Amino acid sequence: MQSVTRNGKLIPAGKVAFLSRTETFAAAHRLSSKSLSDAENKKLFGKCNHSHGHNYKVVVTVRGEIDPTSGMVINLTDLKEYMQEAIMELLDHKNLEQDVAYFANVVSTTENLAVYIWENLQKRLPAGALYKVKVYESEQNVVVYKGEETAPLASICDLSAHGAIRD
Repeated sequence: MQSVTRNGKLIPAGKVAFLSRTETFAAAHRLSSKSLSDAENKKLFGKCNHSHGHNYKVVVTVRGEIDPTSGMVINLTDLKEYMQEAIMELLDHKNLEQDVAYFANVVSTTENLAVYIWENLQKRLPAGALYKVKVYESEQNVVVYKGEETAPLASICDLSAHGAIRD
């Protein structure tokens, strides 16, 4: 690790740790794309094209050096407050399409929900601290979002063609 300068003194870089905190919230939504017809939406989203709800679980992971004075990466009280503002106040007991402006024109999939949470947390946390947002739609369906990555990704068509996505 490289050394850093604090208060004009050269100090060896500290240990980096990852800290996660979990929140749960309930929200309703309906999977539907405005760029598709009613028939296309029904075919693509199936029963999820009807209004329904989930008890979501969100795990937020931050990373950073362990502060030599406090022994913390981030104060948990601060992280709890950021998550309250960025997740709970905006999403808990809401109808995503009706109550959250972001989803007026964005399909409210769990993938897009993870992006929304990331963007809201990113505004509140210290730069570079946010590492991962993990959203559980159910025990079986989980999305992990780590911000923008530069590596090329497989499209859903590529995944479907290789059997990674099945009906």
